[in-house]
Amino acid sequence: MSDTILVKGASLYGATTADLLLRDGVLAEVGPGLSDAGARVVDADGLVALPGLVDLHTHLREPGREDAETILTGSQAAAVGGFTAVLAMANTSPVTDTAEAAERVLDLGRAAGLVDVHPVGAVTRGLGGEELAELGLMHRSRARVTVFSDDGRCVADPRVMRRALEYVKAFGGVVSQHSQDPSLAGPTSCCHEGELSGRLGLPGWPGVAEEVIVARDVMLARHTGSRVHVAHASTAGTVEVLRWAKAQGIDVTAEVTPHHLLLTTDLLAGYDPTFKVNPPLRPQEDVDALRAALADGTIDAVATDHAPHARHDKEHAFVDAAFGMLGLETALPVVASVMVDSGLMTWTDVARVMSSTPAAIAGLEGQGRPLEVGQPANFVLVDPAAPLTVDRDASVSLSRNNPWHGRTLGASVVATFLRGVPTVLDGALV
Repeated sequence: MSDTILVKGASLYGATTADLLLRDGVLAEVGPGLSDAGARVVDADGLVALPGLVDLHTHLREPGREDAETILTGSQAAAVGGFTAVLAMANTSPVTDTAEAAERVLDLGRAAGLVDVHPVGAVTRGLGGEELAELGLMHRSRARVTVFSDDGRCVADPRVMRRALEYVKAFGGVVSQHSQDPSLAGPTSCCHEGELSGRLGLPGWPGVAEEVIVARDVMLARHTGSRVHVAHASTAGTVEVLRWAKAQGIDVTAEVTPHHLLLTTDLLAGYDPTFKVNPPLRPQEDVDALRAALADGTIDAVATDHAPHARHDKEHAFVDAAFGMLGLETALPVVASVMVDSGLMTWTDVARVMSSTPAAIAGLEGQGRPLEVGQPANFVLVDPAAPLTVDRDASVSLSRNNPWHGRTLGASVVATFLRGVPTVLDGALV
């Protein structure tokens, strides 16, 4: 394969049509009518070119649960979904709470070579919520960890959260919080608290259990002058708190998942554990508020919370099943359906919430860059006229807990390029 690739006729951000000449891992030329006799040509007529997607919230399960996903298979799913960088959550076994553990994740990601895999460090040792993990050592390691999270568990003790915020401030880190007050929504809470949870007899997970932690944490961020990131925002109340906090100049960012932008708690009526996720699916009024907040910038980013599970962990009675859904391969098509096709956002907006802003939050200098000469050739080609009909059995993930099975979504990822090398062409891994 030639080291030089010429992508012909792409629509940059869904607007200007241009050719992209890729050489030595960068965009060597961008403009109309480009030519290079030695280049391999990729026809991008009718395709939208966006910077490579960046996922702030991915569960790759390795080490410890390689029956559900590995860093290799998760990287494959990410590439197929148009991602060129993912942040791997720390709730593995062993937990990513040391420099050595973080470097191991980094090295496995580099060995896979399909996307940049950046480890997220645990906030507390063993996710126990009591003693801070090796935050400084993880940041100073080869992994250069900048984002820290006990995701799956809330850092519920305000003193511990304050100490974590103070600690990461010294090197520009950020704490990504799983906002779930354990006294209001315990470990068995699995359905949005309301009429449906009562009728189904499922333990309720009230929206206020998220909102009180978000409110507390933005005040702690203001007090410490540090950065806090709200993982998987799911309620209209959280949106209200975020709007207030940003108006006060507090350094807070937030993400929303594709499933919270489209799916509602009504899907739980059939007790299908595929739809069991934490935080739970919410009513339509929350979904509407999240869409509006993403469109107006109150919510900064889309993050998948890709959470693969082996069948024997998911196929249980609803209360006993594992939390989580797949998301990497379908995130962009869902956002296209919900936000672009509806007119709420443009493709330029999609690039902001799925690439440049997530990269900035995580401090990834080589990702989320504009499609301009001299920038790393990390980008994705999307066909907005080719809806994707999801088949869970066609997934490259090891797991099958796919909430989108059988649905037709608004666009398809055609190609993904990582530093000028195609990882996906014609919708398939290279």
